[in-house]
Amino acid sequence: MRTQKTIPSKSIRSTGIAPCGMNCSLCHAYIRDKKVCPGCHGRDDLKSKSCAMCHIKNCEIRKAEEFKYCFLCNEYPCLWMKRIDKRYRTKYAMSMIDNLEYIKQFGTRKFVRHEKEKWVCAGCGKIICVHKKTCIFCDYDWRLTR
Repeated sequence: MRTQKTIPSKSIRSTGIAPCGMNCSLCHAYIRDKKVCPGCHGRDDLKSKSCAMCHIKNCEIRKAEEFKYCFLCNEYPCLWMKRIDKRYRTKYAMSMIDNLEYIKQFGTRKFVRHEKEKWVCAGCGKIICVHKKTCIFCDYDWRLTR
């Protein structure tokens, strides 16, 4: 078992919810202690190339219509949303489309409260990184309980 990291657990905020429904607070790039990503709403020059070039974040329809979330688009769920949703359901036990449907039905504030309960580590109480099989703070295998 590795020792606990000294980086603080970041809080889940409504400004950290991406247009696709990703909770950026759960992303490895957002949580890590070096080259921290500012989230989808942050500056592109601080993001990894794949995040800065994201088809969903850079969607011309969403930008032209100034949609905050993809579910407001007539094309929703588009091919890009379906692809990322399938990948995250398969690899990370998370659904972007389910996230957006929750936001659509209950609003962003309730979604954030729900996420704070859903993604807390049972081992240490900090926020879980969805991209890792174990908690980055205490090594608890959170996927066993999902």
